[in-house]
Amino acid sequence: MTKSFDAIVVGARCAGSPTAMLLARKGYRVLLVDRARFPSDTVSTHLVHPLGAEALSRWGLLDRLVATGCPPIHTYSFDFGPFTISGSPGIETAPVAFAPRRTILDKLLVDATAEAGAEVREGFTVEEVLIEDGRAVGIRGRSGHGGSVIEHARVVVGADGFRSFVAQAVRPKHYDEKPPVCVGYYTYWSGLPMDGRSEVYIRDGRAFAVWPTHEDLTLIIGGWPYAEFEENKRDIEGNYLKAIELVPAFADRLRGARREARFAGMAVPNYFRKPYGPGWALVGDAGYNKEFIASQGIMDAFHDAELCADALDNPFSGARPFEDAMDEYQRTRDARVKPMYDFTCELAMLEPPPPELQQLLAAVHGNQKAMDDFARMNAGTISPAAFFAPENVNAIMAAA
Repeated sequence: MTKSFDAIVVGARCAGSPTAMLLARKGYRVLLVDRARFPSDTVSTHLVHPLGAEALSRWGLLDRLVATGCPPIHTYSFDFGPFTISGSPGIETAPVAFAPRRTILDKLLVDATAEAGAEVREGFTVEEVLIEDGRAVGIRGRSGHGGSVIEHARVVVGADGFRSFVAQAVRPKHYDEKPPVCVGYYTYWSGLPMDGRSEVYIRDGRAFAVWPTHEDLTLIIGGWPYAEFEENKRDIEGNYLKAIELVPAFADRLRGARREARFAGMAVPNYFRKPYGPGWALVGDAGYNKEFIASQGIMDAFHDAELCADALDNPFSGARPFEDAMDEYQRTRDARVKPMYDFTCELAMLEPPPPELQQLLAAVHGNQKAMDDFARMNAGTISPAAFFAPENVNAIMAAA
């Protein structure tokens, strides 16, 4: 049997569930499918920056996350060796960040989508995106205990990550592509309290970041240049610990902690994909991806979900043509993320900053307003374009 939906969303994690939930809340008929069953884990930096937490608040879900015992993060610290910059990543309406386990966050989002009235099918594998006369019209797939089914929709939304099956089927245009620059591995530690702090340590050719998550655990992710991937993967733990030993004070702290899980790793491509076409749309990593070093994937997915749901509301309601609404979706998305995309790809090279940037960072150190702005830039609360604007740089240098 087949139904007709307004939207079928493929992928039920941080991009797909919010997109489906927001469309369902607008009264549309939505089917959300994912091959996983929830709760389930996925490779992730976990970090939900303050503006991501603000999105959860808008959706009425932040209190649910807080109730799970996820610790808030009120301070971002960046240790460059000679000095450390520490500041607040948030603003008055979004003061703190969180780093939830994905087993908890994704389940929360899936449940909220079902509550909104969307049909949710877990353990469902999409085998084909149906194309008729050049237009996506639905999907064919199967659940773990059933036969093949076909479902039709006005729009098929790919929210299934950078290896998106939907994107492979519809072949969107790629642009502004860059190869992987950095590779990182993480695991969880007990006995390493963070007291509401995220800490990032930057050394030549190495970086690692530390933040608290659920169950009194602390996540530590270490990274090195992608050119070293093949060599270093032979001894992930050894290279991970060597990076931490570059900061003796932190290495001493870690000796009192205990590793509680295996290592998980990632290296990701950098690209933009045109996020729409006849009968289809892309959200989250399926449409745009960048180096994990800024940990902005979850926040970007939330923003994409809101933009895409609002854009699709226009053709669904008859307010605007599909092409016009989705073109605005693409332009708005790209304008918001492009400065951070460029900044992140440069940062992920893990090279010493040029002299001018070293002078600026030294001037930021000790200036609390400038340190807060630096933390907010790294959190995506303000744009790198605003932080590095000549008038702002001149003010920082003058204050120093």
